[in-house]
Amino acid sequence: MKLQRTTLILLVSALLMGGFVYFYEVKKEPQEETAKDTKKPIFSFKQEQIQSITIYLNQEIKKILKFERVGKDVMGWQMKYPKDVPASNAAVAFLLDLVVEGKSDRSFTVPADQIKEYGLDKPQAIVKVELNNKETHRIMLGKPDFNRSLLYAQVDPWSDQSKSLQVLLVPIDFEYAVNRPISEWQQTKTEDSNSSQELDPEQSPSPTNPGEPLPTEEIPSP
Repeated sequence: MKLQRTTLILLVSALLMGGFVYFYEVKKEPQEETAKDTKKPIFSFKQEQIQSITIYLNQEIKKILKFERVGKDVMGWQMKYPKDVPASNAAVAFLLDLVVEGKSDRSFTVPADQIKEYGLDKPQAIVKVELNNKETHRIMLGKPDFNRSLLYAQVDPWSDQSKSLQVLLVPIDFEYAVNRPISEWQQTKTEDSNSSQELDPEQSPSPTNPGEPLPTEEIPSP
């Protein structure tokens, strides 16, 4: 009799444990799906709409880089500042993929006086995108989060910074995409040989003083 009672207790315990595990897994799955679905695109435009892109880096020596699309080729880009030279399509494409395809992990609102905590009072970089319809969009990149997997950012920040501000968490890859030596933004010999076979002469950038820095008055403004 005692054996049967023990067996019954074990059976009931096993059933309860199995029910708990089932309930936990069933409840967990929708939560994971919801977490995945909460990621939203940073911008809604397409890559072929981008006409130019300008990067403002807030380093010890402030650095500005500007690139313009060459002709109708999605992969054709020319550096316009600080030098007028063909750009590395690979470097530009990496940044554009993040801008167009990148998603925000989550967003939240903070009072304006707390924006410094996220490195957005003096962002490490501002990326300005100009579209072929004359629209302009900006993303400001602040500090990494505590485990350096994401960056705090602001998208198209309001001109009135006295109100509550929306902060997004975006891929840390943005930091790697903008922080490059100027040499890495310039077209390599391999890219040059490939593009010379494909580029239409009518789409070629102006050959006037290639590699010469633009004059000070032509510095792009954010």
